[in-house]
Parts: sequence; structure tokens; C-alpha cells
Amino acid sequence: IMLFKNPVIPGYNPDPSICRVGDDFYLVNSTFEFFPGVPIYHSRNLVNWELTGYCLNRRSQLELEGCRNSGGIYAPTIRYHKGMFYMITTNVTEKGNFVVHTDDINKDWSDPAWIDQSGIDPSLFWDDDNCCYYCSTGNLNGVRGIVAFKINPMTGEILSDKHLISTGCGGQCAEGPHIYKKDGWYYLMIAEGGTGPEHSISIARSRSLREWFCGCKRNPIFTHRNLGRDYPVIYAGHGDLVDDADGNWYVVMLASRPCEGHCSIGRETFLAKVEWEDGWPVINPGIGHLTEKTELPIGEYRLEKEVTHADFITFDQKKIDDRLLSLQRRDENTYSLIERKGFLRMYLKKQKLTEKTDAQYFGLRQKDYDFTFSACMEFDAERENEQAGIVCYQNHANHLSMRICGGKEKRKLQVIAHITE
Repeated sequence: IMLFKNPVIPGYNPDPSICRVGDDFYLVNSTFEFFPGVPIYHSRNLVNWELTGYCLNRRSQLELEGCRNSGGIYAPTIRYHKGMFYMITTNVTEKGNFVVHTDDINKDWSDPAWIDQSGIDPSLFWDDDNCCYYCSTGNLNGVRGIVAFKINPMTGEILSDKHLISTGCGGQCAEGPHIYKKDGWYYLMIAEGGTGPEHSISIARSRSLREWFCGCKRNPIFTHRNLGRDYPVIYAGHGDLVDDADGNWYVVMLASRPCEGHCSIGRETFLAKVEWEDGWPVINPGIGHLTEKTELPIGEYRLEKEVTHADFITFDQKKIDDRLLSLQRRDENTYSLIERKGFLRMYLKKQKLTEKTDAQYFGLRQKDYDFTFSACMEFDAERENEQAGIVCYQNHANHLSMRICGGKEKRKLQVIAHITE
């Protein structure tokens, strides 16, 4: 038995999707306008997670030029089938839905295979005959809902007619679909209610992938909408199911921890136990909401290196630390790690963080509201108009910068709040 604490992956890790390969669990999240895209987390116990890399780490996979705030990469799904990993997602800034693959999750993934299907939040499912099915939000014959069809996941080629399998389970904005098969039933898990206070998880099932999916009578099967905005965890929804090697079931989902009415550290990844009753999944049975601490029937497992909520970044390596994110793209001509050992040298652009551009930026995910951050900087403080500092960045319209301004007479510290209502 192991005790875990939610969120299991804190700070800006929304839209989690999970798969298991033997005793290993792999999880991915949305990254929107940030580069590289779609982080890969690894765990052996669902509690301790280690960032091992990204699915999209080069521009041929991830084009974000001109990306708006919260544009870019939406809701990825990770799946494994017969020796191959697949990650499918939407780039709303470029050409839409695509899938990439790799036979070694610790190495680079393929270039995108684009899919001729509109909508967002795509997912993949392999049936017992090894046929691969695609599902996502979509519009078929003027009806919005969840669209499904056969697909070649290596090429993106559509192999069957498209058909509508659900228009949702009574809530608004049916999205985030995932298909599973258990005990002869096909299950469709979806998010409903939008990503705000009404967010929820619903479930439907069918005997065939070509027939209508009928919803559970107690939908939504999980939500925090009835707990109020003062509850310490809100907006829970967008789940993905996984079982362990012993047949126990779990769900990962997004939720937010508010502070003074805002969720400025973003949507995070939470974990809950699942039991099956009368052919339907029950999330956190007897509790009905996310808990901060829960016991899991999993033995203790230690990662090869200690992973904590604290981040210590050094620049002794030959490449940028995986924990650092950039805006839209990463131009290797604008920084250097080899010019001076232990330093990151930045060749700054004219763009500012207040502009809707790919300003020079390296950022860490904020994992809590109460934290300490420090950075060592070296710059020519004697020159007029020279500035260096750090920023608490939400987006180009809302951020807090703390900077040292140079000059021959004296230096000064400026704290500037850039807030757009």
C-alpha cells in the first residue's frame, strides 16, 4: 500500500492522457503555444512521475508561428500497440489533427501524419482484430458530436466511412473522447460542461463501434460542479482510464487549485481510483470527489533520480534542460550553452513579452502558489537601457516582471505588473 498526494503532476499539466506498457506508465499533456510540445512523463507506480522528454521537439513536427495564447497543441492522447507508441493531437494553429509514432519512447518521434478530419481532441483505439479506430469531436451531416472511423495510424489514411457515435450525454461541449473495451462492451469516456465550473466526466457504452453509444443513467459520473468555487480543487474533468498489471483501475484527469479566485498556475494532473459496478466505472467510490491523499494498492518504487516539486536548473549540459519551455519555437541562434561553461547566454530579440510574438523566453512551470525563485544573472549594468530580470508569465497580456535596470549613475530594481482585464 502506498499513500499518494494530489495533484500527482502539479503545475500547468492539463488534459492528461495515459497508457501502460507492462509495469510502466506513460502520460502526456497539452502544451498549447509552448515549445517543445507534449511532455512525456514516466512512472512505475502512478505516484512518482519523471519528465523524460517531449513528443514534439523540432519545427517539422510543431509549427507555432503566430500562435495566439492558448492556441497550438490541444489534448493529446498516448497509446501503445504491438511495439509502437502513438501520440495523436491537434495543432489548431496549423493543419489540425495529426499522429506521430516511435518504437522507442526515449528517442525522437516521427514527423506528423495529418488526418483529413476537423474537430479537436483526437484519440486512438485498437480493436481485437488489430484494426485502429480514430475518434474526435466533429460535425457529420450538420450534427455535432463524436465522430469515429478506421484509420492507418502510421500514415493518417482514413480506411472507412465516418460515423457519429454520440452527441454527448446531456452536457454541453462533448469533447476529450476516449474508447476502451471491457467485458464485451465498448466504452466512450468524454468531457462535458466546458473547461470551467461545469466541467465533468461522462461515460457511454455500446456493443459495436458502429452503433450508438448509450449513456450511463448517473452521468456525469464525476464532477466538482456541486462543490462550489470555494472548494480547494475545481474544474475537474477530461479523464483517461488505465488499469495496472493486477487489474486495478484508475483515472487521470485535469483540475485546478484556485487562489483568491484565480487559477494562475494552470490546470494540473490529478489521480483517482476506479471500481466497476454493474458494468459502469465509479470514480473514487464512496467519496465522489478528488482527495488530497489516497492509498493505492501499489508497492513503493523509487525513480532512478529523485523527483520533487523543487526545480534546480544548471547549464552544464549540452542542450537546454527539458523542464524549460519557450514560446512558439526555439531558435538555436538566439542562445548558447557552450560559449561559457555553466551559463546560458541569450542573444535577445527586439520582441517584448507584451507582444503577440515568439519573444525570447525560457520558462519553468509554476507548481505552487507559495514558492521561492532565484536566478543568477550577469549583464553590463553600466550601459544605459540595459535590463535583466525574471518574469512571472501567464501570457503576453498578463505577467509580472522584476528587472534590474542599468546606468552609469545607479542601478535600480523595477517591478512591473502588466495586467489586461
